[in-house]
Amino acid sequence: MSKEKLEVLTPTNSQVIFIDQQPQMAFGVQSIDRQVLKNNVVGLAKAAKAFNIPTTITTVESESFSGFTYPELLDVFPDAPTLERTSMNSWDDQKVRDALKKNGRNKVVVSGLWTEVCNTTFALCAMLEGGYEIYMVADASGGTSKDAHDFAMQRMVQAGAVPVTWQQVLLEWQRDWARKESYDAVMEIVKEHSGAYGMGVDYAYTRVHGAPQRTSTKHEALAPVPAKT
Repeated sequence: MSKEKLEVLTPTNSQVIFIDQQPQMAFGVQSIDRQVLKNNVVGLAKAAKAFNIPTTITTVESESFSGFTYPELLDVFPDAPTLERTSMNSWDDQKVRDALKKNGRNKVVVSGLWTEVCNTTFALCAMLEGGYEIYMVADASGGTSKDAHDFAMQRMVQAGAVPVTWQQVLLEWQRDWARKESYDAVMEIVKEHSGAYGMGVDYAYTRVHGAPQRTSTKHEALAPVPAKT
């Protein structure tokens, strides 16, 4: 294994690309629950935002087939352009190559649809022609079947890509809980997007550390109205 791949991901050596996180592309995903997929994509996006990671969003055939990028993803990066393409392979598009080069980070964290097409072709070409290291976020990507996703992941790994999960990336960026400048943001992401881990954090805050119970406005609206006496 190359020395570069032994280096952990940090907020200063990474960039992120979201490829075709669009509704029609998600309709075809069968390798992961689609709501889980969206949760993981948005969790990864919020992580990138929290650590100021340069992020590229690219789309394919938005008007004619795929629809527009998830609004939840765009809400995280309201000022980011979406780089529209015609090619299934993002690497074929000069705008995408220029954006990656401008970001100046050699480790590229990838979340995209579909794993077996858009992710694979981008990863192979970016490694071969661009010299990038690819970190493929397996649970923030999806294929048209479990086999399609799994064998595409295997092909990319055999070619030199590194398989990761979105939460792994988040915690690798944080690295040390003494980094207080990002601690609160990481905890908010975990509580909202990390399932059982997030529930455990809520439990620890309230039952172990004595934090007051949080009541959302949604819950307040559903609370029963006290009877008049």
